[in-house]
Amino acid sequence: MPEPAPEAAPAPVVEPEAAPAPEPAPEPEAEPVEPPVAEEPVPEAEAAPEPEAAPEPAPEPEPAPEPTAEQPAEEAPVPEPKPAPEAAPEAQPDATAPAADPAAEPEQAAEPTPETPAAETEAVEEPAVDPDQAAQPAGDGEAPAAAEGEVLILPVEGGAPVLDSAKEEPVAGEEPVPEASSEPAAPAPTSDAESQAAAPRGEPAPQALSERGERFIEAPQRERETNVTIINQIDNRTIIEVDNRTIIEHDDRGRLQAGSEEVYYERLGGGRVREVIVRPNGVQLVTITNRWGDMIQRSRIMPDGQEYVLFYADARSDGSRQAFVDPGRNLPRLRLQIPIDEYILDATAAEPSAYLDFLMEPPVEQVERLYSVEEVRRSARIRDKVRRIDLDSLTFEFGQATIAEDQIQRLSDVANAMTRILEENPAETFLIEGHTDAVGTDNANLLLSDRRAETIAMALTDVFGIPPENLVTQGYGERYLKVATQAPERLNRRVTIRRITPLVTPVASR
Repeated sequence: MPEPAPEAAPAPVVEPEAAPAPEPAPEPEAEPVEPPVAEEPVPEAEAAPEPEAAPEPAPEPEPAPEPTAEQPAEEAPVPEPKPAPEAAPEAQPDATAPAADPAAEPEQAAEPTPETPAAETEAVEEPAVDPDQAAQPAGDGEAPAAAEGEVLILPVEGGAPVLDSAKEEPVAGEEPVPEASSEPAAPAPTSDAESQAAAPRGEPAPQALSERGERFIEAPQRERETNVTIINQIDNRTIIEVDNRTIIEHDDRGRLQAGSEEVYYERLGGGRVREVIVRPNGVQLVTITNRWGDMIQRSRIMPDGQEYVLFYADARSDGSRQAFVDPGRNLPRLRLQIPIDEYILDATAAEPSAYLDFLMEPPVEQVERLYSVEEVRRSARIRDKVRRIDLDSLTFEFGQATIAEDQIQRLSDVANAMTRILEENPAETFLIEGHTDAVGTDNANLLLSDRRAETIAMALTDVFGIPPENLVTQGYGERYLKVATQAPERLNRRVTIRRITPLVTPVASR
């Protein structure tokens, strides 16, 4: 495991914060007075426990007001796209340390969820440069049916596009995204099986323990593709640049191994590694990765020998590829053929009974082939194939990765739906995505958002009993804003949930 990168000395870049117009921003912009976290261009400084001042040019220079600690005041979810300077990203106290700088956290905005140590020491929300997307702020994002033809960027409240792939800016040197066909789009599939009808039928997943391996104790060091550059390593997380994009990777073994009786590793052919977690009840969780660390199979083996394959993608499973390329790059733009409220479930308005039916809905377009979990995590275009739940009823305080105890029960409806689904099919996989607002640096926000996703996953397991192996987490920082604003915005500090089973494993007819 990579050693955590040493903390960079905070670079005090203090910008007095202009008091924004009455912005019901979650964190009233306190004057960024705390010594900012040093943000290195390449080896980025990890979100340090010192708040960083937003280096945004103040639209209207104001005299430096007396530095006031940022307070996670109550936030109205009314987006105010103001380019005004953001409040200094607040620093999170170390999970094991007493409340650090009281000035940075005048009040403990959120109680930690049960067993969420990794997500407690939150970094700062950083002033990101996520430019307003080309979405017209038309429409309130309610549920108008997707218009015919080129309906690629369906605006939601505040003007952000509906589809995450529509929020991404072209990267220099990349081929333009293929335009959608002029032919009428095919109707959305009516079942998981129908969505996979055109996918090549490969060999079924082998039994996870069938291949003999060479056993060893310590987890091996993964290799890196040729187009991967390591930017920073923080605890069990690594920020990398791959395929012209910056992403965060994390080691979730701690979450999966919690309470285990034994853990061991075996070398298999082609550079693959098999991890076996043995639990006190006799259940074995087996994960096989290729030489790059991509998960190519995960199975749960019950004490009676019954095996549930949670995901399996054999494409290039020997690690023969030399570089990672976004599998959605050559796909045409997604043409959403259903109303917005059938594509996104808004937790603030949904009935408790709506979650089960919504999570069981199939992808909105055909699945060309089975994808690895890493491919789904890294490709907005592939993730857009499946619907999402926006947990807007549960949001995070500015700069925080923890949630208050009284918010945990707001997960009960989605947790109950997951439990029902897993009773029917124990091999389902759910992706939990973490997001931040645009205040702060890109890399610090990646770290913060990844911890937010982990916080929710741990709460679903510790409080509601969802098996950790059925949950995959990923942080996206400020890349996919819900409200197009550079100012602090509570609606952008959120998590979303998708059922990605039909993207990562063969499914039978339902």
